[in-house]
Amino acid sequence: MPQVHAGLPAIRATAASTRPLMLLLLGLWTLAPARAKPPPAPDPLRRGWQRLLAEGEACAPCRPGECATPRGCLAGRVRDACGCCWECANLEGQLCDLDPSAHFYGRCGEQLECRLDVGDALSRGEVPEPRCACRTQRPLCGSDGRTYAQICRLREAARAQPDVNLTVAHPGPCESEPQILSQPHDVWNVTGQDVIFGCEVFAYPMASIEWRKDGLDIQLPGDDPHISVQFRGGPQRFEVTSWLQIQAVRPSDEGTYRCLARNALGQVEAPATLTVLTPEQLNSTGMPQQQSLSLAPEEEAGNEESEDYY
Repeated sequence: MPQVHAGLPAIRATAASTRPLMLLLLGLWTLAPARAKPPPAPDPLRRGWQRLLAEGEACAPCRPGECATPRGCLAGRVRDACGCCWECANLEGQLCDLDPSAHFYGRCGEQLECRLDVGDALSRGEVPEPRCACRTQRPLCGSDGRTYAQICRLREAARAQPDVNLTVAHPGPCESEPQILSQPHDVWNVTGQDVIFGCEVFAYPMASIEWRKDGLDIQLPGDDPHISVQFRGGPQRFEVTSWLQIQAVRPSDEGTYRCLARNALGQVEAPATLTVLTPEQLNSTGMPQQQSLSLAPEEEAGNEESEDYY
């Protein structure tokens, strides 16, 4: 007599019910390598993870013929962690590895070194991170007639345009007539409000700045107590910034004001117009009265660096 197994249908039913679960686990297992990749991150972190994944835990035998040729390396080239292939070096300001034996962020380029500036980062409320910095901060003049803050900036510009054959003309800045980097803007305001014009100039030798108003043959502020002029070196080296402030503007203050900058090599100027409205004129326009109204937004104050040179 054939034996009848009463439990066989139950086993088959159990296997059928667990099959979807097994398929789901198998699918998750096959997806595990993809999920093991690092999440999207800023470029320095992404490059670091990609470098670690590509190199693995140990260096393979060096085969220079199989190395890819890096291109567009503005900070020059350095050897990879295995000392075999060339790769692009990190630029000034990019993250770097303080430990020379580490190779997560990469190595700094020529004339650059990895520094951790704790004080500067804390003053901006940021977490200190090591970044590439130029070993020297001495300005120099390029063969293109432009002044470069230091040798790293000049070499970066030279690698960006190799056909120009940019070289160092001489140490120190290039002598040039003044250049107005930030011009005063046209402004309109209401009587009784304050108005400020700004003017930022680069030159070597250093430029002197003066303010004048069309129709007046005097240098401002003259003997007018409600007009004042201020100067400050910066925000960059060989730059001078000046402000013309008019307190409690009057209709007679309306007109064109000029920022004049001069040195031994030349003179430049930039005009700006002040329009003064009475409260009645402002009400007739239907525009709300504000503390300061300008035809062009002034962003220089937010872009200035805190370093003075005088």
